[in-house]
Amino acid sequence: MPVYKKLVRDRIPEIIAKTGNSFKARTLDKPEYVESLKRKLQEELDEYLTAGTDEEALEEMADLLELMEVLAELHNSSIDEVEEIRKEKAEKRGSFRERIYLIEVED
Repeated sequence: MPVYKKLVRDRIPEIIAKTGNSFKARTLDKPEYVESLKRKLQEELDEYLTAGTDEEALEEMADLLELMEVLAELHNSSIDEVEEIRKEKAEKRGSFRERIYLIEVED
């Protein structure tokens, strides 16, 4: 039997049960939950970085976005507030669309 020991999406136990397989799971306390979210975020980022196709990249980006929503709530906020902060930063400092690669700044 495979051992996972990782945070999974909420409906995964239901999906496993429908296959007729048995499983063990538990609800994490808040400190464990925060650490598991951080590990999951890194896992999904690593999967994005190694995606071989645009489709795979978009799938991983969707997972990252889902985690961002959950993390925003964990910080007593929302993805809408994160988006507002993103817009403010883009307005003040720009985005990354112009592909500017800073080499050095002379003092």
